[in-house]
Amino acid sequence: MNRYDEFLAKKATVEQPTGLSDVPDLNPDLFPFQRDIVSWALRRGRAAIFADCGLGKTPMQLDWARHVPGDVLILAPLAVSTQTVREGDKFEIPVNYCRDQSQVGNGITITNYEMLDRFDPSAFHGVVLDESSILKAYDGKTRTRIIEAFQQTPFRLACTATPAPNDYMELGNHAEFLGTMKRMEMLSMFFVHDGGETQKWRLKGHAQGEFWKWVCSWAVMLRKPSDLGYSDDGFDLPPMTIAQHTIKAKAATPGFLFPVEAQTLQERQAARRESVADRVAKCAEMVNGSDEYWVIWCGLNTESAALVKAIPDAVEVKGADSTEHKESAMLGFSAGDHRVMVTKPSIAGFGMNWQHCHNEAFVGLSDSYEQFYQAVRRCWRFGQTSPVNVHIITSELEGAVVANVKRKEADAAKMAEEMVNNMSDLNQENLRGTARTSGAYATETHDGKGWTMNLGDCVEGVRGLDDESIGYSVFSPPFASLYTYTNLEQDMGNSANMGEFMEHFRFLIAELHRVTMPGRLVSVHCMDLPTSKQHHGYIGLQDFRGDIIRAFQAEGWIYHSSVCIWKDPVTAMQRTKALGLLHKQIRKDSCMSRQGIPDYVVTMRKPGDNPQRVSHEAEDFPVSLWQRHASPIWMDIDAGDTLQFRSARDHKDERHICPLQLGVIRRCINLWSNPDDLVLSPFAGIGSEGYVAVEMGRRFIGFELKESYFRQAIRNMTQAQSMNLFEGVQ
Repeated sequence: MNRYDEFLAKKATVEQPTGLSDVPDLNPDLFPFQRDIVSWALRRGRAAIFADCGLGKTPMQLDWARHVPGDVLILAPLAVSTQTVREGDKFEIPVNYCRDQSQVGNGITITNYEMLDRFDPSAFHGVVLDESSILKAYDGKTRTRIIEAFQQTPFRLACTATPAPNDYMELGNHAEFLGTMKRMEMLSMFFVHDGGETQKWRLKGHAQGEFWKWVCSWAVMLRKPSDLGYSDDGFDLPPMTIAQHTIKAKAATPGFLFPVEAQTLQERQAARRESVADRVAKCAEMVNGSDEYWVIWCGLNTESAALVKAIPDAVEVKGADSTEHKESAMLGFSAGDHRVMVTKPSIAGFGMNWQHCHNEAFVGLSDSYEQFYQAVRRCWRFGQTSPVNVHIITSELEGAVVANVKRKEADAAKMAEEMVNNMSDLNQENLRGTARTSGAYATETHDGKGWTMNLGDCVEGVRGLDDESIGYSVFSPPFASLYTYTNLEQDMGNSANMGEFMEHFRFLIAELHRVTMPGRLVSVHCMDLPTSKQHHGYIGLQDFRGDIIRAFQAEGWIYHSSVCIWKDPVTAMQRTKALGLLHKQIRKDSCMSRQGIPDYVVTMRKPGDNPQRVSHEAEDFPVSLWQRHASPIWMDIDAGDTLQFRSARDHKDERHICPLQLGVIRRCINLWSNPDDLVLSPFAGIGSEGYVAVEMGRRFIGFELKESYFRQAIRNMTQAQSMNLFEGVQ
């Protein structure tokens, strides 16, 4: 394997296994799907199990931890630790519940997330995040600390139900914890901003297949065993009924003749506080009239306190309680010692198994669907034998909150369905060791009169050209990850970050140096790249032009010249909505205002004496023309003077392609090449450089990786050829 092949293998998004090459016999009490998942996770070494509530994440993670060669730390939500110890006893897997490092012995240790500071992560060979989506409930600092604490831990396992319903970005948190890819690298490679809002991301159309292939290389997901091709026997959810109880408002909304639904956060909070007594009374009426177990979820301390007063046999768990009381109360409810549990989803909504209870009440709702979903699943889970009744008690002024949760519920169901549909076949292949290898990309060559177009990787293609055979090269490369055209590793635009892009680009630069005649030139069309707060941590510009110059110089090229091409800042503002170009930013803080970003043509020269000098007759190159070419700023380039490109786009393209203006190409080719020279474009796209090259009596060879662009380039150049534009070409 040569260096370039090694680079592409490293660039591939499929995460390589780091775990056990030989997996020992697993617990025979596990279901077949559980054994296969544990075996796969041990081979992976670092993996995620996204299994819905009641599918046995605890026995799976315990058997995984039992076979890790070294001590393992399990981090779990409060009260889940003791529950896990009991589960370990059932499967004869010893689990030691510790509160600090001094209590740790050999084998498996479990503790609560809140106690991580008391432990030495380097003392463990493996780590498990139980209910790993709980990381979303912590602040960014805490989440980052957990991720950083185990960066060097060889074996890592994350276990949760469907991760972060309606939020793909939570997959990025899991990937970063497992060390497969940083969250921002994931965004760069697979996602685009939705519209002009930088906080909204969605999958690139052409990247969907590669994205799910990447996720499946480190995660397995199932809502039921049949999602992975196994039998669902014993894994049927009971019916669930959700009843909505609406408390009438006692007075009209100020400024109105009747009650008006609260819209803002402040209005919602006020509406919730004003209706506490009536909502608590409604809940107490139902619970006190029953002799069954109940879990009552609330969001305010006033709700919790009022509920305990109104329901005599209720036990309360609130944030201010001691760890000992929280654990004792929740485990006591699990054991049936208490009939009614009153708490918040943020406290007990993760990890607890309360199948003995089939009645739940929400005395008010927050806007978090995930908290609602997780809370409901404490009782409505596999292993529950009774129909589950969920009661939602809200004021009529809180209708917007209920509608928002219902909308998020629909989004989450859609996402879960999409995840399963995309991951099911790949997961089954991975579990059974039959995963398909990445297929080769298509290659093809098409010759015309004086030109050749090649479909394929430009690095491999240029590598096949003769030494010192190219008279001039002109092209516009992918602007790092700004323009991503395919999901292939060979696509330079399909890079995780600027470093990976430049490493890839340097393979081409070295080949260009070999094939270019001494003293001849390469011109690169580029621009500086804007950075974003979300993606880079700051708003500014990245010196892409300078990066290109330095990369060429590192391969032995001489920096020859640079010309700036003017672009209309108004057009750029309307297209990008860039903060620095907005007129309102002048009034807000002009220190964040900036000029528009121009294009550049950077030209590099290969050292040595030019064996075939490029000269011009005075009548063909008058002083007035030379003065326009010699200007360091080209103000007169027609931005609309490009080849037709819309027909080259396919329905999965996510970025507007921007063909290099024909006027720029004409000036460069006229100035820096001879008639009949062989002109090269390694990123030929729809054939702009080739069109102009042969139009001006030069020969042309181009390479293009995206098939739809390759086909359009052939059409463009064939059409021009039929118009006799290429007469005189040998």
